[in-house]
Amino acid sequence: MAISDRRAATLALAHALSAAERGLPVIPLSRTKLPALRSPHRDAPEPHLCRGECGRPGHGVHDATTDPATVRALFAAAPWATGYGIACGRPPYRLIGIDLDTKTDTGTGTDPAPGTDSTTALQHLALRHLFTIPETVVVLTPSGGRHIWLTGPPDVVVPNSASRLAPGIDIRGTGGYLVGPGSLTTHGVYRTAPGTGHLAPAPCPSALLRLLTPPTRPHAPTVRRTAGSGGGHGLVQFVRAAHEGQRNTRLFWAACRAYENGIGNALADALTEAAVHTGLTEREARATIASAARLSGLGSGSR
Repeated sequence: MAISDRRAATLALAHALSAAERGLPVIPLSRTKLPALRSPHRDAPEPHLCRGECGRPGHGVHDATTDPATVRALFAAAPWATGYGIACGRPPYRLIGIDLDTKTDTGTGTDPAPGTDSTTALQHLALRHLFTIPETVVVLTPSGGRHIWLTGPPDVVVPNSASRLAPGIDIRGTGGYLVGPGSLTTHGVYRTAPGTGHLAPAPCPSALLRLLTPPTRPHAPTVRRTAGSGGGHGLVQFVRAAHEGQRNTRLFWAACRAYENGIGNALADALTEAAVHTGLTEREARATIASAARLSGLGSGSR
């Protein structure tokens, strides 16, 4: 490992321990922003939806902890980790992340449309639904986006979503995680916005919370959604268009998005077929989809 990577790993551990000391459950992340530890069940003959019950690390956000000794052990098992993730929806803060993505170049695939300004979109939502984002922790991403940290009440489960509120606005809730400030990724370093580092995450405004927790839809229609419906078709085509070297990455990304939107189980076969079309084996494809289900906390189909 290069000296710069050693320093990045040391800093990541220090930042993670500091976050854990403040009550934020953390996991080590690689430069790709994915959990640094691979699933201990990756070689199982069948997809294995364990969420840490086996007692071994490698279960994504389910490994998140505030215990300093366990944090050190996780990072020791992943010395290549250059960042850390903070689990959302967990006490005491029950963190909710408002991920504002800004695209100024030409969008492709399932990326936000070119010119997307999610900050303006959030302002429009605030005016329409009469809420104000309070002073709170804000983390600046290397791509120019922002993560707004809010807290939720103990009796409300906020699901993860991608561009449901508006294009470019993703929500990180229960089963998801935020990249912690100080993390080094392939695109740069995540940093706390000036003037917000001393703040504690503020409570989510009630009007915004209602938008984040829509009424539960009937189960049957969700199960019947197929690869040919809405975003499911786009995700399948995104996987089918993968070239060698990006097949597994595209499949994992698409599967995560499918579980975020409640169609992961319904779309699994179509995604597997698309991945096999690109050259992956069915076993590899289903193992990757199972990993996405574990990471999203949605093995049973909700995020």
